Amino acid sequence: MVNLTKIYTRTGDEGTTALGDFSRTSKTDTRLQAYADSNEANAVIGVAIATGELPEEVVATLTRVQNDLFDLGADLSTPLLEEPKYPPLRVKQMWVDELEADCDHYLAQVEPLRSFILPGGTAASAHLHHATTVVRRAERSAWAAREEYGTHTAGERGVGGVSPLTTTYLNRLSDLLFILARIANLSIGGDVLWQPGGGREEAPERRGRAKGD
Repeated sequence: MVNLTKIYTRTGDEGTTALGDFSRTSKTDTRLQAYADSNEANAVIGVAIATGELPEEVVATLTRVQNDLFDLGADLSTPLLEEPKYPPLRVKQMWVDELEADCDHYLAQVEPLRSFILPGGTAASAHLHHATTVVRRAERSAWAAREEYGTHTAGERGVGGVSPLTTTYLNRLSDLLFILARIANLSIGGDVLWQPGGGREEAPERRGRAKGD
């Protein structure tokens, strides 16, 4: 149970913040950037749901993902400890497996891709494309944190590293969100496709074939 009785604390006025293990770090810490990006992705997903345009099944999937992202943020904010006093929330392999199953399930409902896709169509699709880009940024941020802190426990080097499943989860989530953005456009007949040169000229590969290349 979380009990928030006060929102402002003034403890971060000097440019530091508390991690999940109560240690303090700079607000520019790569770990903080990673879970801040994950939180931003969660907010964009919430906007996509709030459009009211998504099928109930997709809403249920995204609501589960929103809960996962909160747990993922808790994971990123808590350095790996050898013997934590209280077991922290950690991303589980089962969550990654669920995302992969979701990708397979929803991908079977759309046509094979034969071109790049423009973000757009329905509002829900546009927001899900936006969420995809934010999740990809969150994954890059999490990798930056992994490169800085490693994936070891505090008992080995003194400073706990980053759970490796966080980057795996974010990678699979970006794939799922891209697919769901396509699902969201089924109601208008399908994807908004990229046209090379904005439709003003033929695609480079077509020009090449025409010249006998």
